[in-house]
Amino acid sequence: MAELFKNIYNEDFFDKFIKSVQEVISDFNRESFLNSIYDNEWNDRELKQRMRHITHTLKSHLSNDFNENAETILNLIPVLENNGFKPDNLEFIFFPDFIEVYGLDNYNTSANAFETITQFVSCEFAVRPFIINNQKAMLKQMFDWSNHKHPMVRRLATEGCRPRLPWAMAIPSLKENPEPIIPILENLKNDVSESVRRSVANNLNDISKDNPTRVINLVKSWKGKTKETDSLTKHACRTLLKQGNLEVMKLFGFGAIDKIKITEFKIITPIVKIGGNLEFAFNIVNTSNKKSKIRLEYGLYYQKANGSLSKKVFKISEKDYSLQSITKINRKQSFKIITTRKFHTGKHQVSIIINGTEFEKRDFELNE
Repeated sequence: MAELFKNIYNEDFFDKFIKSVQEVISDFNRESFLNSIYDNEWNDRELKQRMRHITHTLKSHLSNDFNENAETILNLIPVLENNGFKPDNLEFIFFPDFIEVYGLDNYNTSANAFETITQFVSCEFAVRPFIINNQKAMLKQMFDWSNHKHPMVRRLATEGCRPRLPWAMAIPSLKENPEPIIPILENLKNDVSESVRRSVANNLNDISKDNPTRVINLVKSWKGKTKETDSLTKHACRTLLKQGNLEVMKLFGFGAIDKIKITEFKIITPIVKIGGNLEFAFNIVNTSNKKSKIRLEYGLYYQKANGSLSKKVFKISEKDYSLQSITKINRKQSFKIITTRKFHTGKHQVSIIINGTEFEKRDFELNE
């Protein structure tokens, strides 16, 4: 059985962490810190709960002055690196969490701390309350970060202000009006770092869910300039493509499908057990006298607890199909138990989607 993710916080981690802290704070109380960490609720806490518990415990073993504590964390980072902790160690998400919890009323100190900490562990979650609390100042700071020499600071500039960052609080004002973000994205669209450009794409994808026209217009102005921006814009439009937005389909070369037909669509496994696979097959027939560029997807209609069906789209491929051709497609969809989805038994459906147009559905049963 795989190790639980929350167990990244283990005895070995705390031993190395405390030794590093003691290089910065010579009288740091190891025994008291560990006793506070391993309280009666420790075993029942999940990852984020453990992170927040470490934040509170660390604060209780530091001073009452936030500025002093922020400086302590900044002084600790190079010590941790010297002691073998590499940047982007997820374990240290309690550093930005510390700034989020205790520094919201100390804007300048917190902003300066984020700039350094994010080079060690991303601060994309922790900056969001600061945007909500003081959007004008924080977005100005993030625009300045978009010119920073370190790629992780530049990435924070765009990742931190995503309107719908997954597993984080949304930013309602930016969902409603994303215009304050656009100068940051414009500044980073040609960044030398692929991870920064990908973050720009992710931000645009967030924006597209509430303001699709704004993203489409922006993509039109960026597309065709460089290979990198073409890749960025395609990734930015992934939700619009999944939604079958016809304007975006045409923008990326997916045209009419009046000469495309689906034949011999069948469910190979009409009864699927949880833990097993759905298998289905079909033919794509291109009756045209020229090749056709096709974005091929399928829609899976999962049954919900109330008996209704909820659709999720899965991509199969994007490719050219030869003129007057027949292509056989076989596909499997796993129903292995995962933490991110609860399966409900009963009728499900699967459909084929070509260039955003959904064809007929087929039913299958999911059983225990």
